[in-house]
Amino acid sequence: MTIIDGGMGRELAKRGAPFRQPEWSALAMIEAPEIVRDVHRDFIRSGAAVITTNSYALVPFHIGAERFAEQAQDLAASAGGMARNAVALEGTTTKVAGSIPPLFGSYRADLFEAEHVEDIASPLITGLRPYVDHWLVETQSLIAESVAVRELLTKLDTDNKPVWISFTLEDSEHLDVPRLRSGETVEEAVATLSELNIEAILFNCCQPEVIEQALEVARNMLEQKDAKQIKLGAYANAFPPQPKDATANDGLDEVRDDLTPPAYLVWAKKWQTQGASLIGGCCGIGPEHINELSHYFTEAATTQR
Repeated sequence: MTIIDGGMGRELAKRGAPFRQPEWSALAMIEAPEIVRDVHRDFIRSGAAVITTNSYALVPFHIGAERFAEQAQDLAASAGGMARNAVALEGTTTKVAGSIPPLFGSYRADLFEAEHVEDIASPLITGLRPYVDHWLVETQSLIAESVAVRELLTKLDTDNKPVWISFTLEDSEHLDVPRLRSGETVEEAVATLSELNIEAILFNCCQPEVIEQALEVARNMLEQKDAKQIKLGAYANAFPPQPKDATANDGLDEVRDDLTPPAYLVWAKKWQTQGASLIGGCCGIGPEHINELSHYFTEAATTQR
C-alpha cells in the first residue's frame, strides 16, 4: 500500500495562509510559499509516501489569464520546489507527484476546450518537471481532457516519468453505473486509458461511497484488457454531494461530521479490497486522516510479513 497525502487548501486556511477567491490555494503559492512547504512537511510526518505539488489552482480559471501568462511557469516551479524542499527537510524518501489539475475549472466538463489544452498545461509541465517523480493528472471530469494531457506529457516530459490519472465521479444522484461528471462511464474511461502508457488510475474529489463501485468496475475492465499492471487508487473528499453545476472551489464547504479519521479508514479498507494500492485524501482530508491510514496499513504490512 502506498499512502498519498491529503487536501492542501483547507490546511492552508487553517494556518492563516493567504486564501480567497478566485485564487484559492494559488494565493499561498504567490504570497506565502513557505506555508505550503510546512503543510507538505506535516503530511510527510503523518506517513504520506507521496506528496502532491500545490499547483492545482495555477490555471487561468483561478489566477486570471494575464497573471497566468506572466507567472504560471515560475509559480509551478515554486510549487515543485516547495514540495522537494519539504522532502529534503524531513530527510525521507517521499515521492513528489506533479499535480496537473482540470484546466478549465473543477467538475466542469462542459467548459473543456481541446484547442487550449497545450496553452494551459505546458507552462505547468515545464515548471514542475525538474522537481517531480511522477505526474498526477487529477480531478478529471471527462475522458478527452485526460487523454489530451497524457499526450502532451509524452511530448514535453523527455524523462518519461510515470503518469497517474485520477477521475472525479458523479456523486449527487443515484446512477445505474459509476460515471464521471461528464456522464461518461467509468468502464469507458478505464477502457480508454488502458490503451495508454500510464502507471495508475485513481478516483478522487468525490464521496467515498461512490468510489468502491468505481474501483470494482475499473479492476474488472483492466482484467478484460489484460492491463492488470496498471495500479488503482482512491482519495475522496469530505464534502456532502455537490450539484452538477458546482465547482470544487466556490468556497470552504462544510465537511461531513461522519468522516473522522477512523471512519475514513473504514472506507480505505474497502477500497483496498477492491484492488486499490494507492490511497490518500482530497478536500477536507487532513494530516490526521493520513496518519490514521499510515498507522493501519503499516501495521497490516508488518503483520503479513
